[in-house]
Order: sequence, then C-alpha cells, then structure tokens
Amino acid sequence: MAAILPVAPMPTVRKSVIVQHPCETMFDLVDRVEDYPAFLPWCRATEVLERSDTVTEARIEVDYHGLTTRFTTRNAKERPASMELSFVEGPFETFGGRWTFRSLGDDGCRVELALDYELTGALSGLAAPVFGHILESLVDRFVARADEIAGR
Repeated sequence: MAAILPVAPMPTVRKSVIVQHPCETMFDLVDRVEDYPAFLPWCRATEVLERSDTVTEARIEVDYHGLTTRFTTRNAKERPASMELSFVEGPFETFGGRWTFRSLGDDGCRVELALDYELTGALSGLAAPVFGHILESLVDRFVARADEIAGR
C-alpha cells in the first residue's frame, strides 16, 4: 500500500491595517502599477498591458537579492472597495488574492490583503524566502508610500 504524503500548505499572506487615508487614495496607489518602481525596492520595471475602469493587467519585473523574474496579473477592480488579483503568467504555480478597502469615515480606512500563492517547482526552494518577504511587506510599503505622499 502506498503511503500518503502530507501536502505542504500553500503560502498565504493575510494582512489588515487601519490607515489615516481614504479608500480612494489607497486603492489608487495599488492600481497605479507604473509607480511601483519608485517605492517598491524589489520592482525593477512595470508595463501596463490593459487598463479600464474594471480591469488592470500589468507585468512586473522583479530584481531583488539575486532573484530576477517577472510576472503578470489581471486585476478585476471595483473602485474604491476592492481589487481581485488573478495570475496570468510568471513563476507561480498558483497565485490569487484580493485587496479590500473599507471606509472608516473621517478616520481613514481598513486595508486588507489576502493572497494565496505557490511558486513553480524549479523556483520554489530558491525563491520562496524572497517572494515571501516581498509579498509579506506589500501592505507596509503601500502605507508608507501613502504617508510619504501625504507629507507624514
């Protein structure tokens, strides 16, 4: 009888923060992929492939601690409330997630990011710590950028 091996859990990111910025500001920061190289230290370049009121599809080039790769996502948008992330191409076996922006009135908003991803076999061992760091720090980088723009 063959032994059943346990399946390794898929890496996940779950982050929720309250910020003193409106939903529209935070949503627009996430949607403006072309600005990523200015404040994401791992992002070498971006290319917007499609943008409309309901979709942004973009390619992001990563260059961080010896890892160079690129990936493309297609994001279904409901401004300023949410953005559904879908994988198009790149070093992931699976990749999907959701940004959510909930208004807290005059006090700002709650920003939430939920991501599930799995790197392809060839990259899973080498790139896992790098991608883990990149994806875990995303929310913090966007909050810092919003604070910088607001002069805080």
